[in-house]
Amino acid sequence: MDHLARPRLVIEQVSPTVDGGEYAVKRIVGDTLHVGAAIYKDGHELISAQVCFRKVGSSEAHTEPLVYEFNPDRWFAHFVLPEIGDHEMWIEAWPDPFLTWRRDLEKRIEAGEDITGELREGAKLVRIRSKSLPEERVEPLMNAARVLGNDDVGVETRTRVAFSQTLKELMYGPLEPGDLLRTRFYPIRVDRKEAGFSSWYELFPRSQGTTPGVHGTFADTERRLPEIAAMGFDVIYLPPIHPIGVTHRKGKNNARVGQPGDVGSPWAIGAAEGGHTAVHPELGTIDDFRQLVRAARDFGIEIALDFALQCSPDHPWVKEHPEWFYIREDGTIRYAENPPKKYEDIYPLNFWAPEAGGLWEAARDALFFWIDQGVKIFRVDNPHTKPLSFWQWCIAEVQARHPDVIFLSESFTRPNRMQGLAKLGFTQSYTYFTWKNTKQELEQYLNEITRPPISEYYRPNFFANTPDILHEYLQHGGRPAFRIRLLLAGTLAPVYGIYSGYELCENEAVHPGSEEYLDSEKYEIRVRDWNAPNNIKRDISKLNSIRQSQPALQVLTNLAFIPSSNDQVIAYVKYAPGGVGSHLLIVVNLDPHHVHEANVDVPIHHFGIAETDSYIVRDLLAGTEYTWKGSRNYVRLDPTDKVGHLFEIVRPA
Repeated sequence: MDHLARPRLVIEQVSPTVDGGEYAVKRIVGDTLHVGAAIYKDGHELISAQVCFRKVGSSEAHTEPLVYEFNPDRWFAHFVLPEIGDHEMWIEAWPDPFLTWRRDLEKRIEAGEDITGELREGAKLVRIRSKSLPEERVEPLMNAARVLGNDDVGVETRTRVAFSQTLKELMYGPLEPGDLLRTRFYPIRVDRKEAGFSSWYELFPRSQGTTPGVHGTFADTERRLPEIAAMGFDVIYLPPIHPIGVTHRKGKNNARVGQPGDVGSPWAIGAAEGGHTAVHPELGTIDDFRQLVRAARDFGIEIALDFALQCSPDHPWVKEHPEWFYIREDGTIRYAENPPKKYEDIYPLNFWAPEAGGLWEAARDALFFWIDQGVKIFRVDNPHTKPLSFWQWCIAEVQARHPDVIFLSESFTRPNRMQGLAKLGFTQSYTYFTWKNTKQELEQYLNEITRPPISEYYRPNFFANTPDILHEYLQHGGRPAFRIRLLLAGTLAPVYGIYSGYELCENEAVHPGSEEYLDSEKYEIRVRDWNAPNNIKRDISKLNSIRQSQPALQVLTNLAFIPSSNDQVIAYVKYAPGGVGSHLLIVVNLDPHHVHEANVDVPIHHFGIAETDSYIVRDLLAGTEYTWKGSRNYVRLDPTDKVGHLFEIVRPA
């Protein structure tokens, strides 16, 4: 008779989840999580259900009743996530004989039937429920049962008790403990606001001085803070600041053999002065670095550090722990290669080695060291070349002690692996945005990453350029191309960034067909005139100011592309999240060389505007206004002047 023990109640299709609950759904603190599920059973008995959630490790759970909607035949609830950290939710459901009894009792009353027997049945249900409750809740239930089951009490009084809100609340829950069906726990990762909305600026501290050829310092970087803050950035990301190896040091423009005076690549980490917990002496001291962190904080800026798990041949680990590296047959340590490229100045670490347990802990402890110096954001270099299990372990270890730490995955690899790293715990991820330049490419890619299932766990960081990526669009598009890509990055994604020099429209590659910069800062010091003619600092400041004031630009999933009549003109809407702030319409000319015109189909019905209504579109970039009418309207964009519109929709009075 085992079939009689099988559950009659089913809970399935729970949302949101990632891979059925294998990985965490990601949200920002203060977000409202909307939960849905399909719940059903055999027969005509009513069901009750609730969603429960709590912080991991807490014994107290908050519950919200799930409400059934006939169409689309699902149950829904929502709750606010008030605290950062790791949380879990689950769904509970049970057959509800009491609600079923009340429903049928109401029908009998409407039909004019004798309900005396039904009232006694209700009393029986109440007594059954009381057996599984704490003592303080039993007495009011027993009082209700005595009234319901007493034929000497008037029917009107008994009916009033049957339909009372007090009795309904006391009877909420399974009639008997065995009636309860509970799902698995579904993980939720709640991060601080900056994980979902921030503007990044990447710079090399050694290039922040004012004298050509003279090594910049942390103090020089501190002197640039007012300018960077004025542009509206709230994260400054520094490539590795550790001592740079001397052995096989690279020369300018990635020359395999360096010359006297060459400063080398910051990613060749480690020298006599130390490794991953030391600073390059020409930048200053650890106290100087802490001062930079404090000074940046005064400007509302966080310092993010590069976390690159690799070593130069001079790193202390090479002598102390040769077992952490790849050893050739002749006993030498293998350097990094990407045939035909050779990187003799870098030794990759062997996280898979039998003796690598200490390496895992040393890497984690390096993060703890920098967290103690005030750093809470890490950009992780090439995480896909290390074990996936290492990142799952390491990030969990760090965030268990410091739940406000943010990890950015710098992984340009196959989509499944990029997304897999996000599932394992990375807070943000680099993307393919840099290589998406046509209207079709942008729409297809953004529609993929801003919608479930990917948007439940993958937070894109749209860097417009990096020290490694100078796309041909920027190389050949001149100043308009930089303005176009800036506008796209800052309005399509709530997290975006630029690498310094972008504001000066630097676009010279080391040779045709390459995405490497000529005279790359990766291998030499670059001193710049930050106010050089034709810079786009004003564009950057304006855009970042608008991003701070417009809630619609602070959310990823409120994006919708709309039709335009010209393939060189892309148009999209960023809807006001939760009705807060304004709806925004962005129209951009993707061609940096030519003027383009287009008719754009505005989804005015979403804004409460009729076809016969006139309404205002206010360009927040230029400060101009236009009066439009109906859904189809005309735009003209000249890239030498106006590369795009960032319209605020002003509905008619």
